[in-house]
Amino acid sequence: MGRTSLSFGSVSILHAIASGSRFGFDIIASTGLTSGTVYPALDRLEGLRLVGSRWEAEARAHAEGRPARRYFHLTPAGATALQAALARYKILRPIVIDPSAFEPEGA
Repeated sequence: MGRTSLSFGSVSILHAIASGSRFGFDIIASTGLTSGTVYPALDRLEGLRLVGSRWEAEARAHAEGRPARRYFHLTPAGATALQAALARYKILRPIVIDPSAFEPEGA
C-alpha cells in the first residue's frame, strides 16, 4: 500500500478486526459506525489488501437459523497500516497484533 491516509472510520474498523470483531454486525457494534459506513469501508479495505475475508459455510449458518457471515481478518499490510494510524489517532487504544492470527492469502 502506498501512503494512503486512512479515515478515522477505516482505522476504527481495522482496530475492531484486530481486537477480535470478525463479521459485520460485530464490527458495527465495536465501532458504533452505521452499516452504511462499515460495509463499503470493508470493501475498500479489502481492495487495498488491508483486510481479507471468507464466507462461512451455508450449512453452519442454516443450522443456526441465520444468513451466512462474511468473516474478515487483518492482513500483514493492514496490521502495518493500523500501527501507523494509531500514532495519528491517539483516541484508539494501542493494540498488540499477533501475526500468527493472520489467515493465509487466498484462504
